[in-house]
Amino acid sequence: MTTLLATGCASRIQPAADRVASALTPYRVEIVQGNAVTREQIALVKPGMNRQQVRDILGTAMLASPFHAERWDYVFTIRRPGTPEQRRHVVAHFDDDVLQRVEAPADLPSENEFVASIDPARGQRSGPRRALELTEAERAALPAVPAAAAPAPATEAAPGPARVYPPLER
Repeated sequence: MTTLLATGCASRIQPAADRVASALTPYRVEIVQGNAVTREQIALVKPGMNRQQVRDILGTAMLASPFHAERWDYVFTIRRPGTPEQRRHVVAHFDDDVLQRVEAPADLPSENEFVASIDPARGQRSGPRRALELTEAERAALPAVPAAAAPAPATEAAPGPARVYPPLER
């Protein structure tokens, strides 16, 4: 009878322990790899550009194989808890160091969409948002700059103490 009673108590305690254990999950590292290429960047890249110009816009390619020297692969992946995994693959094709074409997915995000996708809490933040540019009404309210305002003439700096240095060669 005591064994039966002890077994019953153990089965009542076990589900509560499982709930606690399932609530405590290990930390999972955010994994970001590659080049995040946006729609704005792809719009800047045009056929006829040289490799340096493409590198300046898109960054250094993740894959530049010596076996496929005429092809640069820009691969991007991000895995973070609470958000869906993102994968994108952009390919730049060259012919004699001149860009021929760029293959990019149709659903390539804009810069704002990309930031929103990696920070889902961004749209939920409260408080006032700071404007990055003045409106026309705010520009009109600014004080006028006097036309006669000229920069002050530069004054000559006072000479410092005279220093004598020994000769370098003897």
